[in-house]
Amino acid sequence: MSTRNVIPTEDEVRKAAIELKKGNPASGVAKVHSFLLDANPSWTVSEKRVRKILQSEGLVRSDAGTPTNTIHPSFRLNQSLDVNQWTSKVEVKYFDAIKGKGLIAKEKIAKGDVIWKEDPFILAPEWEIYDLQQASEACSFCSSIIRDHSPLHISCEASTTATPCTARYCNRLCRLQGEKTHPLLCSARNPASMSLLAFARDAQWMALHALAQCTSRLLLASQQDTATFDLDLEVVQGLAELGMEERAQCLREQGSEPDRENWRTAFELYLQAFKEPQTPAEQKKLARILKKPIPKELQKFTFEYQTFLRGLGRMSLNLEAHGGLYKLHSHLNHSCTPNVSIRHLDKRTALSRITVIAKEDLEIGQELLITYTNPQSSFRDRRRRLSEWGFGLCQCERCVTEEKGWKESDNNTLEADDLADQLKAGLGVL
Repeated sequence: MSTRNVIPTEDEVRKAAIELKKGNPASGVAKVHSFLLDANPSWTVSEKRVRKILQSEGLVRSDAGTPTNTIHPSFRLNQSLDVNQWTSKVEVKYFDAIKGKGLIAKEKIAKGDVIWKEDPFILAPEWEIYDLQQASEACSFCSSIIRDHSPLHISCEASTTATPCTARYCNRLCRLQGEKTHPLLCSARNPASMSLLAFARDAQWMALHALAQCTSRLLLASQQDTATFDLDLEVVQGLAELGMEERAQCLREQGSEPDRENWRTAFELYLQAFKEPQTPAEQKKLARILKKPIPKELQKFTFEYQTFLRGLGRMSLNLEAHGGLYKLHSHLNHSCTPNVSIRHLDKRTALSRITVIAKEDLEIGQELLITYTNPQSSFRDRRRRLSEWGFGLCQCERCVTEEKGWKESDNNTLEADDLADQLKAGLGVL
């Protein structure tokens, strides 16, 4: 008959579990629980009880989605950002080294008010829209659908029968704006970039496509005046940043391993597109676009492998859901109960333009918040998704309330499990 008829105190279990975990750091909860029972043959202790103790000591990942070693994105303020370009209703605020920067209301904002509208710094649209752009059925700059023929529509000026380019624009203004990125991503002017874009499309890797767009803009800006280049570089350097290796540490907590083979392949294609084309003909075409030497600062920021990985992470962190990267929008922080919404209202004339609308009345000094996750997801799923990018515990009112309910439910379950174990022990079936 089993001799497991003793329910140890919380302090006894805590001391024993911590010692066993520290002596066996690679062991998971189940293994520590097994060691605990082997070391204490008379104890009745459930695995859930051991898990909860180890979680409270930070020795294993919490079921609420919190990694034991939290990695946070890094932040840098863009000193040249003029918020008044878009709105006088908000301002940038730096909170602290963990949370970083955000946007707060400068005046009272009523529910339903349009706070600002913004066009993208670069656009890597959803793949359905990208395919329409490739088919000349959506504007290559603003992404608006242009299936109907109009005398206002303009094709890429470099496109010829021998070297076609499918880029097409709504109007002259879109074509002019498109020149900030398109030349280095044009099949006629820089065919070396086609393999990179095809790889991104096949993998449906929006961050890689966005990084290609962003790199193109910076390289082309470096060919213009110094002031234009400095402003664009400061925009990109001011984005929140978490590299792919850092993110891999967060994902490893959840049992996922990084895909370093694809990272390397993408980097090789990236260098071929913007620095080292494979054929002499492609090299000559790239040289016609990049006539001035690339600044050393930009080369280091762009063409080293580690900065490439950080660039991918930077794109993933800051892209709006539909693929745009926006100077002001990128300052918005997360809440599971957001107080502003992002809408694409100008579908006919500027699909990529966002409109930021208040979902509730906002007071002076109140932070503007959007959601980074699906608000319909469960508490633990939302926290898990946030932990993938090093955001730590979401402490919004909704999460705090749901966490309290989760803990109470878990405590009740633990008590029931221990009572069940004690009953089984008394019956000799444990």
